[in-house]
Amino acid sequence: MSNAEQPQDMTRRQFLSTVGKVGGSLAVFSLMGNLGLLSPETMKAQDYTPPGKNDLALSNRNGKKIIILGAGIAGLTAAYELGKAGYQCTVLEAKPFAGGRNWSIRKGTTNQEIGGARQYSQFGSDLYFNAGPMRIPQFHSTLEYCREFNIPIEPFNNVNDSGYYYNENVGALSGQKITKRAAKADVRGYVSEMLAKAVNQSALDLPITPEEKEKLVEYLRREGDLNADLFYRGSSRGGYKEEPGSRMDAGVVRDPFDLKAILQSGFGNYFSNEYGYDQQMMMFHPVGGMDMIVKGFEKHLGNRVKLNAPVTEIRQSADGVRVRFTQNKKEQEITGDYCICTIPLSVLRNIPADFSSSMKSAIQNARYASAGKIGLQFKRRFWEEDELLFGGNSLTNMDITQIYYPPTDYFGKKGILLGYYATGANADKLGNMSYIERERHALNQGAKIHPQYKTEFENSFSIDWKKIKYQEGAWVSYNAEERAGMYKTLCQPDNRIYLAGDHISHIVAWQAGAIDSARAVVKDIHQRVMKA
Repeated sequence: MSNAEQPQDMTRRQFLSTVGKVGGSLAVFSLMGNLGLLSPETMKAQDYTPPGKNDLALSNRNGKKIIILGAGIAGLTAAYELGKAGYQCTVLEAKPFAGGRNWSIRKGTTNQEIGGARQYSQFGSDLYFNAGPMRIPQFHSTLEYCREFNIPIEPFNNVNDSGYYYNENVGALSGQKITKRAAKADVRGYVSEMLAKAVNQSALDLPITPEEKEKLVEYLRREGDLNADLFYRGSSRGGYKEEPGSRMDAGVVRDPFDLKAILQSGFGNYFSNEYGYDQQMMMFHPVGGMDMIVKGFEKHLGNRVKLNAPVTEIRQSADGVRVRFTQNKKEQEITGDYCICTIPLSVLRNIPADFSSSMKSAIQNARYASAGKIGLQFKRRFWEEDELLFGGNSLTNMDITQIYYPPTDYFGKKGILLGYYATGANADKLGNMSYIERERHALNQGAKIHPQYKTEFENSFSIDWKKIKYQEGAWVSYNAEERAGMYKTLCQPDNRIYLAGDHISHIVAWQAGAIDSARAVVKDIHQRVMKA
């Protein structure tokens, strides 16, 4: 066999991908930790040490003023950490509330999207809908502040095999809602059968010994629940036609879908959703809503956060920074030694500022993703009562993309479903509808999976992040070229102005990205002050 014909060793990425497909994201994460492969971003929660008051006092630098633009999670983190070290911080926030995309919609919440009418939430007084972040991976630094602020947390179960896959226009199973457990059992069963037979017949040119082949076949037999002859004939893993019961009632295992139907369905393409770095089976969220984190910061920052104060101009010199803003319909100005700007680049690009040409170019060229959500309140938790669905989601190829079931208040009377969480073109399509059109569309599509929608629905509240004033986008989307070029510019201080936010991290769209970037800037500014 020539060198060109020699079987190639698995790359690290291929190996981890294979482990993920077998054992899920928790297996990958555990393995990466054991092998020392976790990224710096993942481990940042363990590395951060905030500047202390003692070294600041010893350097005779008390009284340094930091202007922080934006009271999202990055701005709040920076103000909190700098405040602990004795810096004087003022946070300017354009919206009437802090938190940025960390926004929990409750009864009485109002919002007027750009170019749209005003929307008023009629949710029940004890209900809420997280319009932005809704879950926290257990290894994200976000949980540190939940601990520090004594914010109770509870599990957020991403994956529930009682949920459904529902695809349209994809063969024999088109238009049928299929439980995830049934689809997973059949896909894994048939794939394991084909691989086991190929390995057993040496149809695959594998660089392994006969003994290793035997072990691989045995693994595939167990993975696919194959019979002694390595055929997949169905499995109790996929559920029952008649559930087992007491005494002699063993139940009746469901018949598997045929191979052609399950392959045409495309359900297997959803499995990777459960294997990613940010899609573990179980995460966490604060009891009572994601904005409990915001309230924790606000409790410590007090009047250092100025709301309804949009920035109109950012100027800097060799000696300091000057920022103009409006509040109470009056133009005001504040000066400081340094500025931490967490304003989304989609908004910042339209504010007059003394940035270098390279920074201006990077800000102007940043691309923001589209994303939208709708919360649907129902008078009865039919997903629990009728279908025994407690948390998790259902996935579909319809434009609503997915339905999430609330992972809290089980057995409650009413509840709010996440009726869609759409991104990209689907988000733009839904975002271009009026509020009532989004509601009708979500109900019509969702009723294909849950007919109870039609009789149990009460009210809704929807968000299109590209149309939220002072936000104008969900998160930054970088390609490899942009990471290697303009992103590096955004990460560097522009004289006395530092950028922070999840867009200055490799964890975009997550609160941990905002937190870690803010902490990095806090360290940089403190070191600069200490050296001055």
